[in-house]
Amino acid sequence: MAKRFLIIQTAFIGDVILATALIEKLQAFHPDAEIDFLLKKGNERILAGHPFLKKVLLFDKKNKLKSLFSLISSVRKNKYDLVVNVHRHFSSGLITVLSGAKEKIGFRQNPLSFLFTKRIGHLWDKHETQRNQELIAHLTDTIAAKPKLYPSADDWKYTTENFAAAFITISPATVWATKALPLERWAALIDSLPINKRVYLLGSAADAEICNRLKNMCQHQSIEVLAGQLSFLKDAALMSRADMNYVLDSGPLHICSAMNAPLTAVFCSTSPKFGFGPLSDISIIVETKEKLSCRPCGAHGHKKCPEGHFRCAELSIISSL
Repeated sequence: MAKRFLIIQTAFIGDVILATALIEKLQAFHPDAEIDFLLKKGNERILAGHPFLKKVLLFDKKNKLKSLFSLISSVRKNKYDLVVNVHRHFSSGLITVLSGAKEKIGFRQNPLSFLFTKRIGHLWDKHETQRNQELIAHLTDTIAAKPKLYPSADDWKYTTENFAAAFITISPATVWATKALPLERWAALIDSLPINKRVYLLGSAADAEICNRLKNMCQHQSIEVLAGQLSFLKDAALMSRADMNYVLDSGPLHICSAMNAPLTAVFCSTSPKFGFGPLSDISIIVETKEKLSCRPCGAHGHKKCPEGHFRCAELSIISSL
């Protein structure tokens, strides 16, 4: 009888993308196993049509308690042999503990990890994919796979037929203000490009306003705002075809890594040393050369600069061209 595995990652889109490396690794070593994935409702588009997943389970955080108890019931009915929890919060720990799985694995930093059958320390000196890999090393090996996304044939066809043959993309928006590069610096980059270089501005529908503001700041005449216009996997397919993708320390960076798309990643208040840096074969990191005692100010961004000066964002991307 085939074994049943469940991977849990209910955090942000980028975290889910990086956790897809576990799907690749488990499938390679256990090709007959059935693999399910549990993520936050709204992020399921990331895994649409994934060839190695049997089922995607959704945690509705807007109805947290109701969804949590419903999920626990569903997970128990599925009778998993293994639950791998890469999330470090109480809710995911509770699902893991009450899963009924024979083996329950997660990070020691989860508040309920003392009830897991195996727990590993989450250390900041490694890439996130390597930290996650340590959870399943005893079932596979010690080498982390790369994350991977699977746009459909229609996604590839659409992006090939409807967009320029040569272009760059820029994803200027992020949830965290101190991860965002000021728009005038993106505008300087765009206006330094050849006049025939096509520029696509990407993001979610919520990012369209920022992208339109950026377009209106530029003199360059070949800019198109695509924020909110494409599906998640169409974005991924488009980015894989770009001459270069300019991204922040956010989800689009990890999309590029999962598609092995060329990228230039801008780190303002955060640092790739925390383990969320790019994995593409062609990867350029741009960060301030100034030695700031306050940088990095955390593994995640802030709503505003804690010091009030935001000097970590005083950098130029033009030099990366």
